[in-house]
Amino acid sequence: MKAYESIKEILSFYHVHCEKPYFISSGKLIFEFPKRLFRMDFYAFCICVSGSIDLEIDNQHYKISQNGFLISAPSTIIKFVNNSKDFRLKVLFFEKNFLLKNISNPFFIENLSLFNKNSFNVVISNESSSTHLINLLDYLQQQTTRNGRFTEDIVRTIIINILLEVAVLTDEGRKDNAYPTPQDNNHIFFKFNELVKENILQHKDVQYYADKLFITNKYLILIVKKATGKTPHQIIDEALLKEVCVLLGYPEKNISQIAFETGFNSTSAFGRFFKKHASISPQRYRRQQHF
Repeated sequence: MKAYESIKEILSFYHVHCEKPYFISSGKLIFEFPKRLFRMDFYAFCICVSGSIDLEIDNQHYKISQNGFLISAPSTIIKFVNNSKDFRLKVLFFEKNFLLKNISNPFFIENLSLFNKNSFNVVISNESSSTHLINLLDYLQQQTTRNGRFTEDIVRTIIINILLEVAVLTDEGRKDNAYPTPQDNNHIFFKFNELVKENILQHKDVQYYADKLFITNKYLILIVKKATGKTPHQIIDEALLKEVCVLLGYPEKNISQIAFETGFNSTSAFGRFFKKHASISPQRYRRQQHF
């Protein structure tokens, strides 16, 4: 079982029915958030209009206040911790296939280098930049109500504009080059990342991904190290940890079930893996998350 596996499913939590490959929120008051971790399988841009919210994103704590925003890719793990009474945000969700319909480069989004944390970025913006982004979201929302022949193309163009504006802000705030820049043109790394996200529960061996990419194990290690400073095995372990954390959010699943579903041959091996990467046992992690 996977948590909130599509735009439709996560929006259904808020009783919103969306039949399109994108969604733009109105910024209205949200009375309730999901209580447990959920994994995104779409791209999201969330900007705080007022108040503040505390989040856990990929097991790291962040506070986003007015003018701050989150830009995230599929596989990002989110947990809402706390928010102020006056908290409001505007949200854009979209699917990659929709955005890239008329773009020949399948790694257009990756080449923007939006994510300084592999799959997400939290940016503290200024009022001027924030207002500009909010105005673009308002304009985008207006255009979605049109029924013309070119409505989807207009929507697609505005989303691309928003991403480019966000890319400018993330570039300004970037202190390092932890991930490939457009000049690197490192599509093999991007493809490796996608393959890991798609196959992590079935395949944890580096050689599997090297074979899928038609390159040697050694060359894959070289590419990933150059792009991230990490080994392919570390990237695989990080992706697996995300899956484990989501599954631990289901109290109806016992530790043995989760170990089996994530490909471990014993609960002890599962426990060792989790403690190595999370520094606590799976049981203690569950208690800390109030499950």
